[in-house]
Amino acid sequence: MMAVQETLERTTGSDVVFDKLYEQITQLELLPGTKISETEIAKTFGYSRQPVREAFTRLAKLNLLLIRPQRATVVRPFSRKLIANARFVRAAIELEVVRAAARDRDLSLDGPLKANLRKQSDAIGAGKTEQFHQLDYEFHRLLCASAKQSFAFAIIAENKAQVDRLCMLALTSKDAMNVLYKDHEQLLEALMRGDEQAADAVLRIHLDRLTPTIDAIYTTHQAYFDE
Repeated sequence: MMAVQETLERTTGSDVVFDKLYEQITQLELLPGTKISETEIAKTFGYSRQPVREAFTRLAKLNLLLIRPQRATVVRPFSRKLIANARFVRAAIELEVVRAAARDRDLSLDGPLKANLRKQSDAIGAGKTEQFHQLDYEFHRLLCASAKQSFAFAIIAENKAQVDRLCMLALTSKDAMNVLYKDHEQLLEALMRGDEQAADAVLRIHLDRLTPTIDAIYTTHQAYFDE
């Protein structure tokens, strides 16, 4: 998955390292608690340590890395408190986004949203979990654009990063992905009807689906949590 910060073009070494490590962390290629070295990453990418240090700082601000003075930097363990905070912020913003879209959406994005849903269905049918999660990410970005509030997605995505790793642990079966797809389908239908109340209700259910998932993961993967 691409990095949460949207820019017109990515050219710096820091951007390259950030994007790659962000992808590896959120897709659990680098598990919580994994030690990570500036020196080793710099050698891998063929950069000096400065752009790597900048990428580490950006990832730490997203609470994906834990930088500890005089100790090894590690992939930050899950934190139920940080996850709860992130979910609160995301819900507050995205609920306003769908209300705005229901009242006055950019009709030119109806086609891309429908096309995204078709691709989600295809990914589920093919069992392509990573592709489904990428499409999920893009669907929520398109919702912000449809609401004429594209700036909001940067904030949503920063907070979404806290839960993306959990999704990779739990929301990987076809049944689980299909539930999310149905939510997306119902949400888009409500927006196209201009039904603000229905869109609000569907999104609340959609965002709350992670609650039992977090509880289950805490029980089965407690070693990945720091509290």
